[in-house]
Amino acid sequence: MPTGVLLRAADGEPARAAAPGGDAGATGDSARGKHDMGEHQANRTASDTGCGAGASDSGRGTAADSGHRTAADSGHRTAADSGHRAAAVKADKAVKAGKYARVERERRFLLDRLPAPGAVTVARRITDRYVEGTRLRLRRVERLDTGECTYKLTQKVPVPPGEPGAVQGLITNLYLSEQEYARLRAALPGPELTKTRLSVPPLGVDVFEGPLLGLVLAEAEFETAEDAETFVPPPGCVAELTDDRHFTGGRLVRTGREELRDGLAGYGVALP
Repeated sequence: MPTGVLLRAADGEPARAAAPGGDAGATGDSARGKHDMGEHQANRTASDTGCGAGASDSGRGTAADSGHRTAADSGHRTAADSGHRAAAVKADKAVKAGKYARVERERRFLLDRLPAPGAVTVARRITDRYVEGTRLRLRRVERLDTGECTYKLTQKVPVPPGEPGAVQGLITNLYLSEQEYARLRAALPGPELTKTRLSVPPLGVDVFEGPLLGLVLAEAEFETAEDAETFVPPPGCVAELTDDRHFTGGRLVRTGREELRDGLAGYGVALP
């Protein structure tokens, strides 16, 4: 079993349809035209009467000379400390579950060791096929202790790139029979990723093989944004990878040995 540790991933937000019966371009041009006319009329009135000129010049000097420095000295630090959390909360609220899709919240961590054998409750072997040209994943899961298999077809709609926080996007699962899985696997081409998942509640630890040998990823899933925010990283955590899309399954399935080596080096982890 390999000796590195990392995580698995997830994939956004449905497009919003335009309201029927209208020309969006024409409406926008009309609104901009009215705005321009109103602004021109207001400027002309101010110019003709001289109203507000002195107050404007005086007020700008006072605000610029004192208020701006105060904001720069103190407000910037506050924004730097809280900005990431605010952006994560905004991203969480922006993604809404649908009739069949649910919001997927995960945090992922790079670890420096495998879990102790006694902490593992269940081990499963997972084979994922990422269907070319789609957001679909065909999955086979086998329990190593009983041989029982589960089959799923999953769609993952990721949040827009750059969105921080635990929300990965929307996920929809369709459970399949063995025969349905076999037919879809024969018909849907795409690269495959194989790993062993060790259940160490509340974490799932993924141990990879092949070109990704030595990579082990840990992740935890959450029902609410508050649960995700307050989660304490596991022992041996080297770094959090939640916002690093290079370590999602859809990216790892196309990652070669040298690319993985370079990616882990950025976190101070060397492959064997």
